[in-house]
Amino acid sequence: MSDEKPAREPIVEDARIDVLEERLKAAHEREEERNRPQVQGADASYRSGNRVLAGLLGGILGGAVLGWFVDTVAGTSPWGLLVGLFLGIVVAFRNIFRMANTRSDDSSPEG
Repeated sequence: MSDEKPAREPIVEDARIDVLEERLKAAHEREEERNRPQVQGADASYRSGNRVLAGLLGGILGGAVLGWFVDTVAGTSPWGLLVGLFLGIVVAFRNIFRMANTRSDDSSPEG
């Protein structure tokens, strides 16, 4: 083609641009790490909620079954079932208060 040099020389990349790109990349990585969802806290809360629900349902159903059994054996029609339900609820709430007052093993103090 032609042996003439172009009127404009290509601009040589400045070292400051490379440093700026590296800093920008590091900032993006830090931001992604900071915004990554924390799954551990949700799992611990979910497990705790399931334990409370299982304790409540287990206490009520266990009391109802035992009360019904006492009613059928002793012939005390509604009273065995009512006492069984009451005792099942008391035991369930006692267990829930116990769970609420104990620290879980995977909880760590924040600060």
